[in-house]
Amino acid sequence: MTQASGHPLLFGLGFAALVLGSGCVMRPGLAPRAGAQPVSSQPAASSAVMPQLNPSVATPAAAGAPTLGPVTTPVPPAAAPGDSALPAASLRYPLVPSDPGAIAALLASLEPALRSPATAEADLAILGHQQQVIYRVLAYRQELAQRVRAQLPARWQGVFDHHLAARREFIAMHPQRQRPAQLPAWRIIQPEPAANLLGYYREAAAATGIPWQVLAAVNLVETGMGRIDGISVADARGPMQFLPSTWAEPGIGNGTDIRDPRSAIFGAARYLVRRGGLKDISKALWGYNNSDHYGRAVLHYAALLREDPAAYAGLYHWQIHFASSAGDLWLPPGYDEPRPIAVALWLAKMPAGQPPAGSSGY
Repeated sequence: MTQASGHPLLFGLGFAALVLGSGCVMRPGLAPRAGAQPVSSQPAASSAVMPQLNPSVATPAAAGAPTLGPVTTPVPPAAAPGDSALPAASLRYPLVPSDPGAIAALLASLEPALRSPATAEADLAILGHQQQVIYRVLAYRQELAQRVRAQLPARWQGVFDHHLAARREFIAMHPQRQRPAQLPAWRIIQPEPAANLLGYYREAAAATGIPWQVLAAVNLVETGMGRIDGISVADARGPMQFLPSTWAEPGIGNGTDIRDPRSAIFGAARYLVRRGGLKDISKALWGYNNSDHYGRAVLHYAALLREDPAAYAGLYHWQIHFASSAGDLWLPPGYDEPRPIAVALWLAKMPAGQPPAGSSGY
């Protein structure tokens, strides 16, 4: 959230810390658009070294993309006995195996499948959500995470490290005792197609010099790449969470729609330039959230995309999760609450949002 001193309830994302990334608490009032986290070899806590990005260099479209052989689409674990209350597979909360070897094997099959052009879009949505939940769980369970990492192929260990470091930065942003017993007044919508967003990030990077990976990471942690549609308690709005007063400044919004993804992404790039991002991107990110944890988390996701652009497909398919007092709840597409709602009341309507045993992380 630009030019804010902190988030009053924090994230859900971490949105940013409870959800994914920055911690925005939103209220309704916007109609949906038409058509529409490196650490050491032993994953450490949030004190991981800040990844470095050169903001004057925008990675070409295909640079660093890994070469993959034939990939078999993995089959995520089936719902356990007793989960009969869960709806169809499209609304199934991903399960996380209890055995570290099984988790490592699942990740080793998920990661290449998420990068393969042969994987169907419907499968990408399921596999991306499975990947997301695994990393959310392991971010809380450090001993299990170390055992999983030790059994991962070397090819995926750096990816694993970035994900866990980013998530742990968000977790560190707020005391665990502050996990709320109410869910926010959010509307969860489908984002623009992945290719469209990627084009906007790269256009804005070419125009301003701010790396496309940073813009994608900010979009991810602020609103799940546009999945959260609403207005924050600080009055921030749109897919890149701008205050209207900031958007209205000369050279930021330029008279465009604050809720339009392309306009918001370009505005964010111009804002980061104004904040000194061409010289010190970490300092510029402070303008989004006055927290070093936030900046480090964003730069871990950005570094992941710089080193492995094909990782974008997995991140794009992540869902909205909210770290509540009742566990790490999934708010699926179609979530639409005009007012904050008690967790228990919402789960009575949507039991698929509750994590199965072992899949909450805390």
